[in-house]
Amino acid sequence: MRGFLASSIGVTCAAALALPLALPSADARAATPAAPPAVPPAAEGIPGSTQSLPLAPLASDRSSGPNEREQGLARRDVRPFALVGVVWDDPTDELRGTVQVRTRASGTTTWSGWQSVETHNHEHAADPETLERGTGKVRGATAPLWVGDSDGVEVRVRAEFERHGDHNRTGALLPEGLRLELVDPGDEPPPLGSQTEVPRLTPGMTVEPEAASAVNADLAPMDAAAIPELTKQQTEDELLAARGGPEVAGQARPYIGPRPRIITRKGWGADERIREKDFAYTQTVKAAFVHHSASGNNYRCSQAGSVLRSIYRYHVKSSGWRDFGYNFAIDKCGNIYEGRAGGVAKPVLGAHTLGFNANSTGIAVLGTYSSANPPKAAVTAIARLAAWKLGLHGADPEGTTHLKSGGGNLYKKGTNVRLRVISGHRDGYATECPGKQLYAKLGTARSSAARYQGR
Repeated sequence: MRGFLASSIGVTCAAALALPLALPSADARAATPAAPPAVPPAAEGIPGSTQSLPLAPLASDRSSGPNEREQGLARRDVRPFALVGVVWDDPTDELRGTVQVRTRASGTTTWSGWQSVETHNHEHAADPETLERGTGKVRGATAPLWVGDSDGVEVRVRAEFERHGDHNRTGALLPEGLRLELVDPGDEPPPLGSQTEVPRLTPGMTVEPEAASAVNADLAPMDAAAIPELTKQQTEDELLAARGGPEVAGQARPYIGPRPRIITRKGWGADERIREKDFAYTQTVKAAFVHHSASGNNYRCSQAGSVLRSIYRYHVKSSGWRDFGYNFAIDKCGNIYEGRAGGVAKPVLGAHTLGFNANSTGIAVLGTYSSANPPKAAVTAIARLAAWKLGLHGADPEGTTHLKSGGGNLYKKGTNVRLRVISGHRDGYATECPGKQLYAKLGTARSSAARYQGR
């Protein structure tokens, strides 16, 4: 299995780190394909689906041409779904305007009020000039919005107006190829039973799911639903053993927080066949960027797996990304989830902070925290996860670091930027993410993470 993994890496790290799992060698870079391989069709029995509906000019819009200033869909019956978003052809285009949807709860005649969809989502993406960005599959997209079990939908997209002088104003044009994406997350995965009884090799597993499990195999049994938490002493011992043991000269006790329990991709039901099969790595993890998913707060923690499967499918099938964008996700009850595949202990290259995905990790709290206060459990989970993940790479949660910009609207490509080791998305890109209220809690997360590390 290790031989297979080493031969199936998309972007490898330039220098191997002493982590619980050996990182791929630099030789694997030569095998990197020019574009991700074609994704095979989902096999029968795998849950989840996406309906993609083209938008049309609304009756109130008298303009002509491909870029009408008001598009949408009238109320209609559709197959069941739980998450919505709008995508368009060119990922460099911005949707300058508003997107509103209303939905009908499944099996009822009850329609919701109009709900706004966050339109500024292009800053959650792969860096410019990377393999993931250059596949030709990436689209522009709004943030996804979780609406719960629904079978009816109506949407309207309106371009904003720009005022010129005292009286004249012109409307911005909408991007071309607007489509409404309706995502059904499918059913919950079946229970896996006792983790200690899960076999090392699972009969019937295809290559992609088995590889996804194998990268975490040193932390939990193959195909486990969760990676168990460890005490601080156990975590330190594990890291020292990976570095050659405490007897190695100069091996002081590391500053690292206790490993938290992490629900694996298997645990939340990720369909490994829809993502690109290879893994992508960066050199190290110097910083953690905190996000909110902007998908709304109207979910129960028991539904978090469905929310994750929906966002995952939206990122891959609708937005054209290689995988789930964030490295980790946290629900409002403080549960921590593995995000992008490649191993929770490894420096997996994500698509979360445009311009600063290299040498960082992305942590998204499920929900919208522009005006709502994030739950204490979620803030605590950020601190616990950061203390462990940053500790693997010797980073101080209360410190600063330097990252080189890959290009964005705050820093030009190549700029060496000083950032907090635990930063908000807005620190690297001009965006509202992670929301005003969550951003205000990052100081608490930093101090708590440092305390967990024993600093």
